[in-house]
Amino acid sequence: MPVRRIDLPDVPRRIAILKPSALGDIAHSLPVLTALRERFPRAHIAWIVNCAYAPILDGHPDLDDVIPFDRGAIGQGWLRGPLEFIRCLREIRSLQFDVVIDLQGLLRTGLMTGATGASVRIGLASGREGSTYFYTHCVDDQTGVTHAVDRYWRVIEALGDAPKVKTFRVPVLSTARAWVNEQLSRFARPWIVVGVGSRWLTKRWPPDRFAELVNSAQDRFGGTAILVGTPDEAKLARQAQGLLRGPAVQLTGTTTLPQLVAVLAEADVMIANDTGPLHLAVALGRPVVAPYTCTLIDRTGPYGQLQHAVATSVDCAGSYLKTCPHMKCMPELTPARLWPALEMILQRWQRQNAA
Repeated sequence: MPVRRIDLPDVPRRIAILKPSALGDIAHSLPVLTALRERFPRAHIAWIVNCAYAPILDGHPDLDDVIPFDRGAIGQGWLRGPLEFIRCLREIRSLQFDVVIDLQGLLRTGLMTGATGASVRIGLASGREGSTYFYTHCVDDQTGVTHAVDRYWRVIEALGDAPKVKTFRVPVLSTARAWVNEQLSRFARPWIVVGVGSRWLTKRWPPDRFAELVNSAQDRFGGTAILVGTPDEAKLARQAQGLLRGPAVQLTGTTTLPQLVAVLAEADVMIANDTGPLHLAVALGRPVVAPYTCTLIDRTGPYGQLQHAVATSVDCAGSYLKTCPHMKCMPELTPARLWPALEMILQRWQRQNAA
């Protein structure tokens, strides 16, 4: 369905994107940034982001500024939290944006959008918690089951002259590339990057399933498993590593965000749950394989590689529940069901790297 055109009163001088979190959502929003740069090449474009994720945007060629705010401080205490949020709102207003695009759609970002004082404040019609009251323009994104990337892209369509191709750009720092080379260059390829964790228990395919799949890959193609993730996922990663028969490197909880990006940029394949690192790998153009349990592939699958995601077939698939009393999807979604996708990717890698 075509979106209603937004006619800007003037060519914008200063544009802000509001997408504070999380990692996968930021990755899904990257084509919007590049399209804005193409549409408004002389505009000053900034991204307002949770400081925890700011490093993922540092050095982006289409950004003039990254504006971090401390989400943790805003949530601390009945006095400190509101005072910090007010300070943040004042800082944003002082930057004098004339166009603001809220891709998060929550009360907090709605308040930020309104506080900018921008004459044009754009958000998605699906915004929650009253965020839409702060917009001057709502973009209709409620068109059935639509991938997150395509939902955010409707803002670009509404602005007119949308590029035909969605472009993902993720900056990879040279210092992080050098770190990856130092850590991994002695290990055999293919490099099979593995992310066993997830904040949602219902998205967390068991470590033994990851290990079984990686063992099949290493038995057939050799190579090295490289485990990545956050510090609180280290226990799961160690469980998976303990079941591997081949070489493995444990990086879970040890990398900075730029280092994680550099690892993913070098992956020959990534196997991961529906999480931020999976979507970063996709944005970096790397092949992935992913189990899908409580989320829908059509909404948050690996964009452009939906055929490499395998969904459970239980009756409650795609429920988006963060907790579940039975978790029957986990035994149903076996490694054998993911193997054909992984085998195809590694066969292609083998052909391309044949001596």
